Amino acid sequence: MACGLLGIILNALLFAGKLFAGMLSGSVAVTADAFNNLSDAGSSIVSMLGFKLAGQKADSYHPFGHGRMEYVAGLIVAMLIVLMGAELAQSGLEKIAEPQQVTFTALTAVILSASIAVKLFMFAYNRVIGSRIGSVSMLAASTDSISDTAATAVVLISAVVSHFTGIQIDGWCGTAVGLFIIYAGCRAAYDTVSPLLGQRPSGEFVENVKKTVLAHREIEGVHDIVVHNYGPECVMVTLHAEVPAEGDILALHDAVDAAERDLEETLGCIATIHMDPVVNDADTRRLREETAEAVKRIDQRITIHDFRAADCSGGKRLSFDALVPFGMEKSDEELTAMIRDSAAAETGCEIDVKVEKGYV
Repeated sequence: MACGLLGIILNALLFAGKLFAGMLSGSVAVTADAFNNLSDAGSSIVSMLGFKLAGQKADSYHPFGHGRMEYVAGLIVAMLIVLMGAELAQSGLEKIAEPQQVTFTALTAVILSASIAVKLFMFAYNRVIGSRIGSVSMLAASTDSISDTAATAVVLISAVVSHFTGIQIDGWCGTAVGLFIIYAGCRAAYDTVSPLLGQRPSGEFVENVKKTVLAHREIEGVHDIVVHNYGPECVMVTLHAEVPAEGDILALHDAVDAAERDLEETLGCIATIHMDPVVNDADTRRLREETAEAVKRIDQRITIHDFRAADCSGGKRLSFDALVPFGMEKSDEELTAMIRDSAAAETGCEIDVKVEKGYV
């Protein structure tokens, strides 16, 4: 809340100062930049509201909390940035069509220079705090601040150039500033929409999940990791943990429970682990290695898991899942047939394969 209040106060002061400078100089770029700061104050209000809504406790209708409201707030901020950029670009185009003399004063230079310094501070402040607490809306605000810094710098340069050369580039600079702000807003929108849609977790987070689970010696491997993000404070992880089929079921269950607790304590996530018993005798290992080699010949990126070898009337029946990357040219049906044929030719066994995509 304090972060949002600081943003409101600073942007309101910048708006007042730039509006005065714009009226004094007659510069459409300076005036437009002032209203850009006014929209930033509104964005800070939206961010504060988003924080408040996101901080509500979970209830019967929203058992995972309201953390995604912060992403919604970040998206609204991004939309406001784009809207203001469009307004700035339009004002600049109008000034290009009907150029007007701009009066440059030392006071204008001081106000714009002070604005740049304040916006650089706000960029650093929002970036550091936003990264520390994982706040998408604060990171969006930091993007907005650095955009404002560039915009004000361009406005200041245009005023200086116009004053000393007589060349009226105020409209061109205003248009350039507007387009730059539109671009920054679109980038901020992408950063907030992505977690709402369900983006892939970071590789570092996935590796930490694997490391935490595999720290338990009873667990031999992990696969089918799925990460759901319900906001910065609520992340749910589900995965399959491979355990020896011949092990003590109670001891293995205790190990899985301990791994779930470790994930919650070390990574702050809600964890649900499915215990997946695997047979690891010499014959099964050989068949798995042969199958993996056969699959790799199709594409080096394909991996297998949930491998089972069972006796059947014709010999052995191998069942497994094949994890294929996104973006492959072949359809899942075509890949299934290719994997089945390749594995059957390599092992001489009947093959039952399920092709699936990875979520991490």
